[in-house]
Amino acid sequence: MRRRKFITLLGGLAAAWPLAARAQQSGAMRRLGVLVHGSQTGAVWQQRLAAFRQGLVGLGWQEGRNIHIETLFSDNDFDRLSQVAQELVALSPEVIFANTTPATKALQKETRTTPIIFVQVSDPISAGVVASLARPGGNTTGFLFYEDSIAGKWLGMLKEIAPHLTRAALLGNPKGFPFGYFLRIATAIAPSLGIEVVPAPIANVEDLDRSIESFARVPNGGLLAPPDNTVEEHRDLVIALAARHRLPVCISRFRHSRRADVLQHRRSHAFSPGGILCRPCVARR
Repeated sequence: MRRRKFITLLGGLAAAWPLAARAQQSGAMRRLGVLVHGSQTGAVWQQRLAAFRQGLVGLGWQEGRNIHIETLFSDNDFDRLSQVAQELVALSPEVIFANTTPATKALQKETRTTPIIFVQVSDPISAGVVASLARPGGNTTGFLFYEDSIAGKWLGMLKEIAPHLTRAALLGNPKGFPFGYFLRIATAIAPSLGIEVVPAPIANVEDLDRSIESFARVPNGGLLAPPDNTVEEHRDLVIALAARHRLPVCISRFRHSRRADVLQHRRSHAFSPGGILCRPCVARR
């Protein structure tokens, strides 16, 4: 039962693969690998990993006593993902927890036997991560964060808070899977709301500042930020730039804000045992 709880914890799954035979004996130290496509120094992932460890403790898995956790970061460098994935698999974890489509696919290239639990994968079927939602197949399964219809709801929120809105810049790193995925969906839905979706590819702070400033030169615009690590790392800047240019903004993942100009629509989000929340938000002046 403890073995099932251990793996079920990682993805909220009803069933899981058995662990390696060498870890079957009572009292054995379990080995968990974590691949984070994100910044090691950023507060976002430090808080999420702290919540994750707290959840493990709540289920009886205490680091250093009956579980060893090896966490590696890509620091948002897409070019390093393959190397980091290779390093993590070489450590022989019994199960691996990964975020984002690129990180999961990098791990799949390194192992087809070690169980992989993913989160933050926008469209696992189209991305080739799983065969189907009902029967993932292989050694990989996990959580689907959003159904594609959510893009219409984000646009609807923007239109509700700013009825005059006719343009929405969709922010994201083009190297990440979510940008193209949500851009395609939002572009298809937007005309029914009287909105034109404008791609705003960003890779760093300079791109973010430049893209929003350029977009704001034309009136009746707003910002849409689907799940994206680059945007999330700089979400405070996104809010600040939106306020500076008087743009409504909908951010798909956002921690609580004390800003008076941020309206929050909250829903429970089973990201980890710590109960991380997903908060689509709209900021306005």
